[in-house]
Amino acid sequence: MATIDQQFVEYIVKTLVNNPDKVSVERKIDEKGVLLSLTVDPEDVGRVIGKRGITAQSIRMLLRALGTKQDARYNLKIVNTDEEDGAPRSAKKAESAVEKAEDVLDEDASDEDNEQPSELAEKTRAELADLDDLDI
Repeated sequence: MATIDQQFVEYIVKTLVNNPDKVSVERKIDEKGVLLSLTVDPEDVGRVIGKRGITAQSIRMLLRALGTKQDARYNLKIVNTDEEDGAPRSAKKAESAVEKAEDVLDEDASDEDNEQPSELAEKTRAELADLDDLDI
């Protein structure tokens, strides 16, 4: 039988996704509190995370409110089940984007007219470095 926290997350997520039958929430308790692992259909992962992670942040905020009421600390982990060769698809996309951007930046650097990298190139490098730090 699912606990109130599992039912809560399931209810919210099922209203967001296209495949509500594939939503599942596993619950584990450890020294840090309660960990809820959310698994959804691979095509619905983006809907659950939302633009810039806003939807996932909102779900976590609601969980914190529930945790305050229940005197518990909740953590939500969104599990990516769409993996190829052991690496998540989103990680592969990020690696591909990094490689393409590095190729473009190398071409810019090889131009004799451009002795200093442009602001766009430096901004792109910074954004790509941020992507490498993401834990997906």
